[in-house]
Amino acid sequence: MDDHELLMNGKLHLYKRRNSKYWQCSTFLGGRNRRESTREESRTAAREFAEDWYLELRGKHKRGEIREGKTFRKAAEQFVREYEVITEGQRNAQYVKEQGRRLDNHLLPFFGDMILSEITPGQVQEYRIERRKKAMARYGKAPARNTMHQEIVTLRHVLRTANRHGWLPFLPDLSEPFKASGKISHRAWFSPDEYKQLYTATRDRAQTPKHERYKWECEQLHDYVLFMANTGLRPDESARLEYRDITIVKDQSTSETILEIEVRGKRGVGYCKSTTGAVRPFIRLRKRNNPSLTDRLFPKTHSDLFRIILKEQNLKFDRENRPSTFYSLRHTYICLRLMEGADIYQIAKNCRTSVEMIEKHYAAHIKTSLDAAAINVRRQKPVRRHAEPHAKNNEESA
Repeated sequence: MDDHELLMNGKLHLYKRRNSKYWQCSTFLGGRNRRESTREESRTAAREFAEDWYLELRGKHKRGEIREGKTFRKAAEQFVREYEVITEGQRNAQYVKEQGRRLDNHLLPFFGDMILSEITPGQVQEYRIERRKKAMARYGKAPARNTMHQEIVTLRHVLRTANRHGWLPFLPDLSEPFKASGKISHRAWFSPDEYKQLYTATRDRAQTPKHERYKWECEQLHDYVLFMANTGLRPDESARLEYRDITIVKDQSTSETILEIEVRGKRGVGYCKSTTGAVRPFIRLRKRNNPSLTDRLFPKTHSDLFRIILKEQNLKFDRENRPSTFYSLRHTYICLRLMEGADIYQIAKNCRTSVEMIEKHYAAHIKTSLDAAAINVRRQKPVRRHAEPHAKNNEESA
C-alpha cells in the first residue's frame, strides 16, 4: 500500500510517516510549506479532512487572512533586550526606561499584534491620528510635538532592530506629512532684571525663613541659584559635583579669583571656569556644611522651595509661557555672557556644548548681538554731474 498520495491536481500531499498511525497532509501556500495532522487512521477519512483543510486554507489566503512574519511585539522585545545591554553605562538609566514606557503605554497597544510588513507610512499616520484623539479625549489637548517625536524615535529603533535581524526588508517612511516648519524658540531664561529679582528673593528667604527649621534649605537654595547662574552647569552635572572637584584659583589672564570645576555629566568629563560670582557661594557652602572631599556639593535639589519662590515673584513662566526650571539658570548664564560680549566659542567650550546650539537657541534673541551701526548704515548718494553750457561746447568745437 502506497503511503503517499497527491490530491487537488498535485497541490495537496497526503502521506503517512513511519511509526505513525495517523495520516498527514501538506501544501505550499503563501510562500512556505504548511503541514497538518489529519488525526485519522482511515485513508478515506484522511483524504476528506485534507481536502477540507486545503480549501479553507486557500480561502483564507485569498482573503488576506493568512499573515506571515514576525510581529511588532516580538521586535519590540528584541529591541528592549538589546538596548538595555548595549547602552549600559552610556545612556542615562531613566532615558532607557522611558523607551520601555513609550512602548508599553502607546506603541504596543496600537502596533503590537501587527506583522512588521504591515507597518506602512499610512499605518504610522493612523497612529498619530489615534494618539491625538485619545489625548484630546483624556487631557483636552494634543500631545506635545516633542512627545510625538520621541515616540516615533522609539518606533524607528524597533523597526531598525527588525531590519538588522532580517525580519523587515526595508524601513517605512516615518516622516510626518503636512508638517509645518517649527519655529526656533529661545530657551527660558531670566533677564538681568529678573535674575536680580530672583536672587534677591532667595537671599531674603535665606536671611528670614518662614520657619527656622527650613533655614538650611533656604540658604542652600540661595547659594545654588548664584552658583548655577555663575557657572552654567547643567542640573545633572551639579548633582554629581563633589567638593574635591572644585578649586579656588586666581586666573592669570584676568587676575580674578574664580572656581575651576571638574565636571562629570552627559558629555563625559569636562572643565568649567566660573565667574567671580560663584566663589562666595562656594565658600559659604563649605563653611556651612563642613564637608569631606567626597561629599556632594548639593545633596538635595530644593525644587519645591524654588517653585514656591518663582510663583511668589511671578517668574514661573516667561513671556512665551515656558516654565522656568533649574535649567533656566544655565540658560541665564549663557545669555548674560553673550550680552557682555564674551566669545561664543569660549562659552561653548566652557558649557560643554556646541557653537551651533548656542547660535540657534541663545544668540538669536540677544539684542546686543545686533550691531546698529551695521544695520542702519546709509549709502552716500552719488554727486550728480551737470552738463556744461552750450556756449562753451561751441567754443571748443570751433
